[in-house]
Amino acid sequence: MAELRPLADDLNSDARALARMLRELFDGLDVSVRRYAARRHRDAGTFSRYLSGTRVPPWEVIMDLFTDLAEHRGTAATPAAIELVRGLHQTAVRNGGSPQHAVELIEQQLADADRVARRTTAHGDVLGDALLDRQHRIADLEVRLSQLEAEWSAERARADAIAEAAPDVDGLLRERDALRTEVRKLTGELCEARRLHEAAEERCELLERQLETIEATQRAHGSRALIPAAATTWRGMPKVLVVDDQADNLLAMNAVLSTLDQEVVAVSSGRDALKALLDHDDFAVIIMDVQMPDMDGYETAAHIKRRNRDRDVPIIFLTAMGADAEHSARGYAAGAVDYIGKPFDPWVLRAKVAVFTGIFLERHVAAR
Repeated sequence: MAELRPLADDLNSDARALARMLRELFDGLDVSVRRYAARRHRDAGTFSRYLSGTRVPPWEVIMDLFTDLAEHRGTAATPAAIELVRGLHQTAVRNGGSPQHAVELIEQQLADADRVARRTTAHGDVLGDALLDRQHRIADLEVRLSQLEAEWSAERARADAIAEAAPDVDGLLRERDALRTEVRKLTGELCEARRLHEAAEERCELLERQLETIEATQRAHGSRALIPAAATTWRGMPKVLVVDDQADNLLAMNAVLSTLDQEVVAVSSGRDALKALLDHDDFAVIIMDVQMPDMDGYETAAHIKRRNRDRDVPIIFLTAMGADAEHSARGYAAGAVDYIGKPFDPWVLRAKVAVFTGIFLERHVAAR
């Protein structure tokens, strides 16, 4: 499994072009597949499949090749060469993909969401302990203040003596007020930590369902298995709303989602999306671009979430801006349930749409 195998015979033109370019880069290293895989702590068989075209590698694998080749030759790759390979990779991902590749991507997302869930749980425990400590200190100060006030009321004649012997009351009051302020702050931080934890747990649950969907598809050997059996008890398959101002992107989305047997309603602006939601009440999910003129994806999502009728329709942002923490955090703040950067794996997107379709069908069948 570790040798450099010839190009597979059944490759499409995009996968073949990418594989040839990767082999050309690898040949420049003058090293065996097994030795290079060990150098990069990767599975030699998997790396061999990347070079034979049967698997599309993650972009970071290709960037590692560029880095190692630059080190070997003593000269860095030109921006033009990197962009050429990036274009081949994006095309291969868009027109290829595989269930296993989709599983790897979603497993990585699941690991990230689980990491957030565990981190927020630990942070919440620390905040909870600090909050409990402050509350105990406030209670202790309240008891001490009550004792002093009782002594003053019972023994007016000894007020001066008690005042001299007792701690500084003003100082105790200031300390209590400062602790109350700190408690309010800690309470707010604890609520935020719990909210982040709940959101991370919900995302973990969704990603696990997506993994189950793709794995079920692999077992069934057909993408139609993505659609849940609950569809047979509904009046028809729910729709998918796709919002993108680029006509080529709308055509590509239609092609990717065509195997799900769902009607795809494609519109080219945020205003058209709002109108489509008024005309239809059976959208299972909305797939929306972020960068659009007049009304961008974030603004459109905000309008949708303000409507009682549509606020529960899940929104997936699909954008070339990237899925880094800054952009994804803004997407989730706008009400999205997921945020996917381009280029994307078709199997990943189909799995996510299928999961939300299943949730839609489960809710409406239960309500009947």
